Amino acid sequence: MTEERTTPLRERMIEDMRIRGLGDKAQQAHIRAIKDFAGFLKRSPDTATPDDLRAYQLQMTNAGGRRRPSTPASWRCGFFSASLAAARR
Repeated sequence: MTEERTTPLRERMIEDMRIRGLGDKAQQAHIRAIKDFAGFLKRSPDTATPDDLRAYQLQMTNAGGRRRPSTPASWRCGFFSASLAAARR
């Protein structure tokens, strides 16, 4: 993975993924999904609300013609949302 600035939130997400036993490729996919989510938001993902996540999942579902929003990317955003909630406690 290329060197990037690591924020406390990103570091927590990486730690959470390691705790859950996710491999390097899965971690990279999660991080890529969150970058895409941030692009959708046009702001930092740590400012996302549950409604933002829902809007992103809906946009992905509509754009991809998928029958259900439980795509890997939307699941990864849900993982991020759980990490974010834990970090805010």
